[in-house]
Order: sequence, then structure tokens, then C-alpha cells
Amino acid sequence: MKNETTRIEKDSMGEVAVPHHMLYQAQTQRAVNNFSVSGRPMPAPFIRALAMVKYCAASVNTSLDLLDPQIALAITESCDEVIGGDYLAHFPVDVYQTGSGTSSNMNMNEVIATLASSKCGATVSPNDHVNMSQSSNDSVPTAIQISAVLECETRLLPAIEVLMETLRRKEGEVGHIVKTGRTHLMDAMPVTFGQELEAWRRQFEACSLGITYSFMG
Repeated sequence: MKNETTRIEKDSMGEVAVPHHMLYQAQTQRAVNNFSVSGRPMPAPFIRALAMVKYCAASVNTSLDLLDPQIALAITESCDEVIGGDYLAHFPVDVYQTGSGTSSNMNMNEVIATLASSKCGATVSPNDHVNMSQSSNDSVPTAIQISAVLECETRLLPAIEVLMETLRRKEGEVGHIVKTGRTHLMDAMPVTFGQELEAWRRQFEACSLGITYSFMG
């Protein structure tokens, strides 16, 4: 009897049953079967960053006349959808997987290939088209760097700014109050709350500047 909840996908290792509604293919399913460790998938920022890598690779390969423009357009449009936050449920590979991230790389290749195939009416290959001129050792480290930069810019730096403003406001409220200093678990020279809060704030300012300069470098 036919199983209506799964479909059969094939790769070099043979056939494997894949949930019918999922966009990934055989290699992703093998990773799901083999690396069922923590139940924690790769973070969404990494998934989006990896889709950015695939978008750029397709664009460059097209400019070099290596990739058919129609297929490339379908790939980049599909990447845009993933970058926008769609289809995150189709990236189930555990964070504890192969050391080079091959499983996540192929998960992305397969999802993009499935989406692109439906857009252009041709069969888009995860390996030959989406992963053209790449390897996991190219794509995954690049995506990690991109996701770290984007998370710093969109989450960490704004959070640091809020914290610095909070400390600055608190300095104005209680900065005049004198307290006993502490050093080596003993009382030390008196300081004000303003001095302590300013020291903390300036540490965060230095960290924020360091992060910003590292992006510029």
C-alpha cells in the first residue's frame, strides 16, 4: 500500500522516504536520520545567511556564463524567500552534525532546488546548479561570518546602545551618592555611584566601537 505521508527520493546511496510536504530531498533526510542528537535545528540567522551565499553564487555564476539565466533567476527568487524568513520549518538538520556543515549546506541546496524547479518549470539540481562552484567548506564558514555580522548589527549593537543609555540615565539619578569602594574583599577608598556607572558605560562604549571597527576592517 502506498504511504501517502511520504515520497521516495533517490541519491547515490539509493532510495529514502521523505515526508511528502517537505521541500528537502534525500541527503537532508539522511542527515535527519543520522544526526538525531539534540532536536535543535540550525539558527534562523544562519539559514538566512546561507541563502544569501546561494543567491550571490547564482548571480556570479550567471555573470560568468556558467549558469542558465532562467535557472539562476529561479534560484535567486527562491533565496529571497528564504532570506525573508519563509520555509524555516524545512531546515530540520540538527546543530550537531558533520564537522564541515555538509548536511546543512545540502539542506539549503535541496530546498532552493525544489523551490526553483517549481518556478522555472525545469529540473534544478541541488549539486550542479544551486551548489555550483562551491563546497561546504566555502559556504558554511562564509554564512557563519555573515550571520554573526548581521546579528551584531541588528541585535547586539542596538541592545548595547539601550544599555548605555540606561546607565547614563541612572548616573544622573544616583550619581551623586557616595559609597564604600571594595578591593580584595576589603573596604577601599569611597567612590560615587556615578563613577562606577560611568566606568561600566565606558566599557560598553569601547566594546561597541570595537565591534564597529571590526566590521569596517
